[in-house]
Amino acid sequence: MSGTFVGMPAFPEAAHVALADPTLRGNLRHATHTIRAKRARAVAELDDWAALREAGRLIKDHTLRHLDRYLVRLEESVTAAGGTVHWAADADEANRIVAGLVKETGESEVVKVKSMATQEIGLNEALEKEGIHAYETDLAELIVQLGKDRPSHILVPAIHRNRGEIRDIFRSEMGAWGRPAPEGLTDTPAELAEAARLHLREKFLRAKVGVSGANFMVAETGTLVVVESEGNGRMCLTLPETLISVVGIEKIVPTWRDLEVFLQTLPRSSTAERMNPYTSMWTGTTDDDGPRTFHLVLLDNGRTDTLADQVGRQALRCIRCSACLNVCPVYERAGGHAYGSVYPGPIGAILSPQLRGTESEIDASLPYASSLCGACYEVCPVAIDIPEVLVHLRERVVQGGPATRGGNKVVLKPAKGHAAERAAMRAARWTFSHPAALRTGQRLASRTRRLHPRSLPGPGRAWSGTRDLPAVPPAPFRDWWRRAHGDNGEKGAAE
Repeated sequence: MSGTFVGMPAFPEAAHVALADPTLRGNLRHATHTIRAKRARAVAELDDWAALREAGRLIKDHTLRHLDRYLVRLEESVTAAGGTVHWAADADEANRIVAGLVKETGESEVVKVKSMATQEIGLNEALEKEGIHAYETDLAELIVQLGKDRPSHILVPAIHRNRGEIRDIFRSEMGAWGRPAPEGLTDTPAELAEAARLHLREKFLRAKVGVSGANFMVAETGTLVVVESEGNGRMCLTLPETLISVVGIEKIVPTWRDLEVFLQTLPRSSTAERMNPYTSMWTGTTDDDGPRTFHLVLLDNGRTDTLADQVGRQALRCIRCSACLNVCPVYERAGGHAYGSVYPGPIGAILSPQLRGTESEIDASLPYASSLCGACYEVCPVAIDIPEVLVHLRERVVQGGPATRGGNKVVLKPAKGHAAERAAMRAARWTFSHPAALRTGQRLASRTRRLHPRSLPGPGRAWSGTRDLPAVPPAPFRDWWRRAHGDNGEKGAAE
């Protein structure tokens, strides 16, 4: 299993393969419909949901505008509480920092509580190269790791697997990673969960180093927060002697009071619960309680570049609830792997191309992996206008993505493969600027409608290969209006 998604095919090609898998589509359809129905009921319980959503947006936007100040405040607070802060500009630097910290302990294995940031940077694979084994302890992440697979959902990484597949993975792979699966293991949820509990318990009791992420970081107090449903995260956070947390710089909130908003919206939007079963918070180190050493690795890895984009920066508001995935008709049919990123679905379609740039085939295709239906925006608990950012990134892809990143200047290089599209847009702009030409073209199109092909030739097949061209009406709207409304038709149509 590769720790990164570099080199994967563009979204249309990967999605085409996924669409041919009926088991995958059935698993996704059942899971997403179930989750979103439960979420809708949980959200409907709150009369002030719209106000909470707006409050979350405002808190996040304020924090991003003053991110430099709050990051410095966070470092001061963590340091004062007995922790150590490390700054990582990119994935390689973050991996070197974590590997070095683990080596300093003399240990060769770590347990992990689910962290998308560590998946983003390929930490497990980087540690493996240094002779360090990283064991995922979240149930879904364990399934993915044992199956030599990739996560396909933000909240439920193994959403593409059914119970029978999970049973087979446990039976065949658990023994190579530690305690084997019990004899006669069935696919009942209780037995699968018990097999995972027994397998993981020995790792929790043996591990001296834990690696975590965080849902939130509080600048005011230096507190980190992880919300989860199984308790495995709390075991990782409390039993090891050394805790290393790798967190994106956008996960910060200014004050303890700000958590109130997100601890209401996140569980309802993600697991459809009023409150997560386990909400763990830790501030530095405390004698005789929890890890004796705490390190916080603050990860940039493209986030500063994203922050510089006034339209695209709203993607950094994301609290990783996955609600947008569960309502997206594209994700439901194509699955998470087709997005070529640890961040799948609508949020991944706008976040990954900004973190990684749009130079690769997969990243250039992601802004087009959407129908622009807007369902993702409607359910987002921090009001990220994903369709707006998608259109913005499509413009970037057509005009040319950044050739160089960082520094004080972004240099664009010419885009490839969009010459015909740019020519068509120039022709459309001229036509719509000349009413007489537009009227003549509309009438000509209506009179020749029976001769029109159902798909576009040449480069246009990229658009019409999966959809029919819209049918041209028998007459232009202006002509119909004139016949229906008499002599005032032209004036009425113009108004």
